[in-house]
Amino acid sequence: MPDDPASFAGSRETARQLAEHHYYAALDLVLEGHHEQAVAEYRQALAADPRFTDALHGLSRALQDLNRLDEAIVVAQQISEIDPDDILAHTSLSILYQKKGMVPEAEAEGNKARVLGWKEQLKKGSG
Repeated sequence: MPDDPASFAGSRETARQLAEHHYYAALDLVLEGHHEQAVAEYRQALAADPRFTDALHGLSRALQDLNRLDEAIVVAQQISEIDPDDILAHTSLSILYQKKGMVPEAEAEGNKARVLGWKEQLKKGSG
């Protein structure tokens, strides 16, 4: 019965396990210097779980290493849409924009990352 919440949760868990399998394979490929193959593994991880932000971060970085900056920017933007408070997503966008010579955009993303970092520090300080 496809509407059974337990089977849905089980399939979601299976999807995450598959995503993690491809994610870790991608990490190994990056360590071996095989960025193009890593991109393929990250994409398979995201096919299994499109909201797996660790895989999105890895994909963005691998694309950056391949100097495919426009693609890396799109991926980093996806991360910030999924999790607007992801400091690393905004930092990555700032770096990518800087590399493309998009200084105002880079500064705006850098500022977002700084503000989020300050908010994080305030939470830790008051907690």
